Amino acid sequence: MQPNELIAPGQVWLVGAGPGDPDLLTRKAEKLIAAAEVIFYDALVGPGVLDLAPPGTEMVSVGKRSGRHSKQQGSINDLLLEAARAGRRIVRLKGGDPSIFGRSTEELEHLAKAGISVRICPGITTASAAAASGHASLTLRGKARGLTLVTAHLQAGEPLKLDWDALARPDGTLGIYMGRAAAGEIARTLIAAGRHPDTPVLVAVNVSLPSERLIRGRLSSLAFLVATISDDDPTLLLIGEAVASMSPAVNHEVADGMFVL
Repeated sequence: MQPNELIAPGQVWLVGAGPGDPDLLTRKAEKLIAAAEVIFYDALVGPGVLDLAPPGTEMVSVGKRSGRHSKQQGSINDLLLEAARAGRRIVRLKGGDPSIFGRSTEELEHLAKAGISVRICPGITTASAAAASGHASLTLRGKARGLTLVTAHLQAGEPLKLDWDALARPDGTLGIYMGRAAAGEIARTLIAAGRHPDTPVLVAVNVSLPSERLIRGRLSSLAFLVATISDDDPTLLLIGEAVASMSPAVNHEVADGMFVL
């Protein structure tokens, strides 16, 4: 099969680009990138991933960052539809996994209503990559029986409405995407709902990239832990007893009760 035969003319693939490191792409994702005639990509797709596109591939940035949207979701939906109706072979690259806070459903429904064929290629989500980088676990027998993933990304002026009582349960790991700006509120509300102030926290920044930072501390210090993180740096919060585990082989510094990797 020739590379471009993976994508039929007028077909759209929603492809998970993983956390940023091109070596963490699936083999399927790499083949689809090579087969695309046009690639619509998000802001959080790593530059090394974009470099895999062959010369001549049309690259269209539809990136969205917290507080700065270059394209509204409706406009992205319409661009995908226009390209599909023109018979292009299309890849829609999304950071992480398309089905985890990737707004895949909106694009799928919009294209399906127009009779466009859409398929999904999964990717490694940032929570998995962050745990791997930190030699930590997302689940742990006897301490973390489950994993809950939520997002703290909000429209301007919206309150952070989550089931805090459920999230405060001590027997699970909590992963919070885009949680830097709301870190102080998250810590206060979780503690008020019953989560222990000394619950271990792993703050993961620019996961899998050369600029990656992993900061360890306690829930009560969460606002302090994120204080030096730039608004532009994608940040994931992992909270729970499981993330305290760390291999002795991992080098770290200790400062004010936190580890910085």
